[in-house]
Amino acid sequence: MLSKKLAAASWSDRIFDLVVYAAITVVTIATLYPFLNVLAISFNDSTDSIKGGITVYPRVFTVKNYETIFAYSGLMTGLKISILRTIIGTILGLVSASMLAFTLSRVDFQARRFVSTFLALTMYVSGGLIPVYILIKNLHMMGTFGVYVLPGLVSAFNVFVIRSFIDGLPYALQESAKLDGANDFTIYWRVILPLTKPALATIALFLAVGQWNAWFDTYLYNGSKDGLTTLQFELMKVIQSTTTNADNFRGRNMTEVMAQISPESVKMAITIVVTVPILVVYPFLQRYFVKGMTLGSVKS
Repeated sequence: MLSKKLAAASWSDRIFDLVVYAAITVVTIATLYPFLNVLAISFNDSTDSIKGGITVYPRVFTVKNYETIFAYSGLMTGLKISILRTIIGTILGLVSASMLAFTLSRVDFQARRFVSTFLALTMYVSGGLIPVYILIKNLHMMGTFGVYVLPGLVSAFNVFVIRSFIDGLPYALQESAKLDGANDFTIYWRVILPLTKPALATIALFLAVGQWNAWFDTYLYNGSKDGLTTLQFELMKVIQSTTTNADNFRGRNMTEVMAQISPESVKMAITIVVTVPILVVYPFLQRYFVKGMTLGSVKS
């Protein structure tokens, strides 16, 4: 009798595992297929891509789409500016958000309720595009690199995420550090920051992706500054040049080349170019996401 129950339980477990594996397989295919399809079109001949029917592998392999993109003389300058704004913006954003979050987590900070309320209001109320543009202009930040970093230096959402993580840490750690003679900055730098790595890694990814993908601020403030345009902005100009078949390239005439390449193929190649750096960075932050979820489950 017992053996029959065990056999029935074993079969039910196998069926359940089979259903789970099937569901995971379907989700994996649904997740990977769009990316593989974009990758295949980016490496496929433009004339052939117009016919459609491309799945996960190129039908007529070519690298002409990528040659068109990288032949643009402004691409390297845009890549340099995008890398700089991503690194500098992420580091300064993390430092400013974590310092403010640490300050708001302190129970002895008298203005913590007022500052928290003020920050929360910024998440729901915005001055709008025109007032922000006038402010940037009056601050003489037009045509400068600082316009990429300073306006978004502090994000209320990032501050609240880090503050929530700090609030979950034992306050006795700060008290013991004070007994050892540590000041507030030492506590923040040597006690709080090492313990908030999962939260900082999450916010760092948000900041890096936001900075890397940004192009509209370049269009508004630095569109006429060739040495300060970002990669996303330059690639947007490539798309426009391909779509209109115009000669917007510096240093050489690309009209004939553009005539042989469809805008769709160039768009797919550009998508791969801007996605690969984030895919390369993400595995290094993955372990902190897992650790953060584990800590959260233990505390709850």
